[in-house]
Amino acid sequence: MESIKVFAPATVANVACGFDIFGFAVDAPGDEVIVRKRNDNQIVITKISGDEGKLTYDASKNAVTVPILAFLKKNGIEQGFDLELHKKMPLGSGLGSSSASSVAGVFAVNEILGNPCTTKSLLPFSMEGERIACGSAHADNVAPALMGGFVVIRSYNPLDIFNVPTPSELFVTIVHPDIEVNTKDARYILRNEVSMKNTIAQMGNVAGMIAGLMQADYDLIARSMVDFIIEPVRAILIPEFWEVKRAALEAGALGCSISGAGPSVFAFSKGKETAEKVAMAMKTTFEKASIHCNAYVSGVNQQGPKVLG
Repeated sequence: MESIKVFAPATVANVACGFDIFGFAVDAPGDEVIVRKRNDNQIVITKISGDEGKLTYDASKNAVTVPILAFLKKNGIEQGFDLELHKKMPLGSGLGSSSASSVAGVFAVNEILGNPCTTKSLLPFSMEGERIACGSAHADNVAPALMGGFVVIRSYNPLDIFNVPTPSELFVTIVHPDIEVNTKDARYILRNEVSMKNTIAQMGNVAGMIAGLMQADYDLIARSMVDFIIEPVRAILIPEFWEVKRAALEAGALGCSISGAGPSVFAFSKGKETAEKVAMAMKTTFEKASIHCNAYVSGVNQQGPKVLG
């Protein structure tokens, strides 16, 4: 194999109550990479599209190539590659844009080399892409982008990650408003300490979310989609957030919250038809405030990255 084209999906992290420990993959949007072997050991980004010229071509500083460099060094592989990165989602969207790039790149190189590593073992390399993109090697986006499904990060030291089954009729609506929220800023405003009362309530919702997903108990999922710690702080960065959330719930959503650091907002629904109604309600609310947005409706993507050709 001399070349390969790979897609890696967008993701929703935190999932309301699960700050830094929950994340799941969606069908769209996502990023695509094309990787071609070179006759030397250089890693070269030859083309980037969809980024409005914002991303660097320096392989040591781009989230798509940093994981590849770490992967090749760790495995003692001296093989060069040319890469094209095609961004199919906005930067700073709260949908794991850098994670999709990181996963797509290292997954593609592993495939083109005949899979010397298991997919799950690519996770630490993918996390290095997050480190270069936002200063923290967190896994709540890269893990579901790489492994698919709904993922729980139980521990970072040691790294302990597992999938949780999701109900077949669970659909997600994602609305991305045309505003910008910097991930580093969204982390900076968070409080360093939280009350015992809110901690206990949050722990109850985390447990309820896991049980609701595993038992296909949609009412329990709905009751558990309450974030006492992160959402109240970050909501101030997203104009019309509370109005959009209210519109989603009135349209039949199980719950609604901020996707990752924002500005994207997501909602869970039972059934695709309800999820599409929720999308219309959320989109209309943003647009009434003169905020253009894009909406996506998807099941939970169980596959993660895939080879396109």
